[in-house]
Amino acid sequence: MSRRGVVVGTAVVLVVGAGASAGAAPAGRAGGPVVGPAVVNQGRDVVVGTTHDVTFPVTVTGSGDPALTFVDVDLKGPHGGFYTTDASCETATACTTRFTVNAHLAPGADDPVDLTNAQAGTWSVDALAETVDGTSVFARDAGSFSLKRAARLTVNASPEPVARGARLTVTGRLVRADWDTYRYTGYAGRTVKLQFRPKNSSTYTTVATATTNRTGDLRITVKAARDGYWRWNFAGTATTGAAKAAGDYVDVRP
Repeated sequence: MSRRGVVVGTAVVLVVGAGASAGAAPAGRAGGPVVGPAVVNQGRDVVVGTTHDVTFPVTVTGSGDPALTFVDVDLKGPHGGFYTTDASCETATACTTRFTVNAHLAPGADDPVDLTNAQAGTWSVDALAETVDGTSVFARDAGSFSLKRAARLTVNASPEPVARGARLTVTGRLVRADWDTYRYTGYAGRTVKLQFRPKNSSTYTTVATATTNRTGDLRITVKAARDGYWRWNFAGTATTGAAKAAGDYVDVRP
């Protein structure tokens, strides 16, 4: 398979006692070692921008009787996304390796490996463990995770200050990482929440929603009632991470 999709670097693969319940069903022979399930990035999405490596852990649970000596881990994604790495086990129940993903070309690389937009989405994990007695145990689709394009949001509320009861215009822009061009581009047709936090509160409340235009821009008009912070909040999609704008404070005057 194509190696275009993930650059090997850092992640932790830990094989421990077989009592874990999350993820796929474990694989193994009756009375022998068991491998699976696998948990990636502690159950969180892996979100990648355009310039920086992103390192995340992979945890494969299983039995260590007989002692585990070697683990091979494959990550498989859409449109040929694939990478594999392995590790010698440090103990009878623990093996360590690392994965790094990125969206940029490695400077000076002879065979550059990078992500493409088509590879965002659901990825799966295969794990192969070998034991001290020569047994090999393979767990296909032992786990899964979402690999997503990073998103960013801006906000601006004006005029500032504003008279109580006057109209306040809140604008912003939603962009996401383009892994094909290594830039952030507007994300069109997305529903984004407009939220408000009063001056002496720590809680944001949704007051309206808006849809981004073809360039990712947002615009909505509300009535100014009291001092506080305005922000946009995007929940994310199957291929794109969530994003929140930093609050823009508006002084409302009598």
